[in-house]
Amino acid sequence: MKVLITGSKGFIGKNLISTLERAKGVEILPYDIDTNPASLDIYTKECDFVFHLAGVNRPNEQFEFIEGNFGLTLTLLDALKKYNNICPVVISSSTQAVLDNLYGKSKKAGEDLLFAYAKETGAKVLIYRLPNVFGKWCRPNYNSAVATFCNNIANDLPITANDRSVVMNLVYIDDVIEELINALNGKENSVGDFCKVPVVYTITLGEIVDLIYSFKRSREDCSIPDMSNEFTKKLYSTYLSYLPKNKFSYKLIMNVDNRGSFTEFIKTSDRGQVSVNISKPGIAKGNHWHHSKNEKFLVVSGRGVIRFRKVGSDEIIEYYVSGDKLEVVDIPAGFTHNIENLSNTDMVTIMWANECFNPEKPDTYYMEV
Repeated sequence: MKVLITGSKGFIGKNLISTLERAKGVEILPYDIDTNPASLDIYTKECDFVFHLAGVNRPNEQFEFIEGNFGLTLTLLDALKKYNNICPVVISSSTQAVLDNLYGKSKKAGEDLLFAYAKETGAKVLIYRLPNVFGKWCRPNYNSAVATFCNNIANDLPITANDRSVVMNLVYIDDVIEELINALNGKENSVGDFCKVPVVYTITLGEIVDLIYSFKRSREDCSIPDMSNEFTKKLYSTYLSYLPKNKFSYKLIMNVDNRGSFTEFIKTSDRGQVSVNISKPGIAKGNHWHHSKNEKFLVVSGRGVIRFRKVGSDEIIEYYVSGDKLEVVDIPAGFTHNIENLSNTDMVTIMWANECFNPEKPDTYYMEV
């Protein structure tokens, strides 16, 4: 199948192509502003499906709205008619097509061309009135507030949010691409004369800004955003894609002494925290117990022993652990415990606790095993 994609170097186009490149039996015919115009004539003769994603969002001159959103559509459809190619055509329109502005009017004009073309030729046309689209590879400081905010906050640049109460409707790029692939396979989500992406997020501008700033702070407080919230999860992925190339990494605070080190890695509000413990050879750490706090220990390098003794009992329980055989050991409440490095090199242990450490309520009581 030969698939013509206009706007192939744009935000949606790049994401669509990166997916279709992995599909068997699909040949991509890319067309963008810098493509030889003669190629469009060749492509419209050969193609079996069209994704018309090209458009103008922020032109230098107002007339470019009509030229880009109406003119190219007209040229595309005329070329298809020239070769009597009535393959399906998908066009990315905008929810602004119902608004009284030049951009909306140009999008509406493009839609009307598609409807007339379908009536004239019998070709299948699918019109997607997309709201704001966000995700990786979207151009900041152009037509996406989300892209601009993610880019600027990630790069320590100022942002402007004039009205935090403005309500935004957004769709995520991966959801858009999934829907476009469904359309390619004849399984589009149509509602009346138009098609739509099933998942739309409604959120205020202020909430978006606050979330993105919280992503930035998460490196300082070791927190992780609420990944059970689909919008938050997708926005966080988007934010990370705008990190400057020299800031992919960030430092953690290592608590170091002569026994080794203890470093908090990840903290969550509802899933506890993860830390990294490094013990020097012959060193035993712990010798304490908890009323309710529980932990999981995973030795990933070196070898050692984890000892337990139930409070009020004399019986000592031992679990020998090694990075050569990964095994998680649960640390139940009510058992004093320690972990000793039996190797001649540093022993590294990943430790999970069911709650973040609270110095005001540590729930930790010293007692030798």
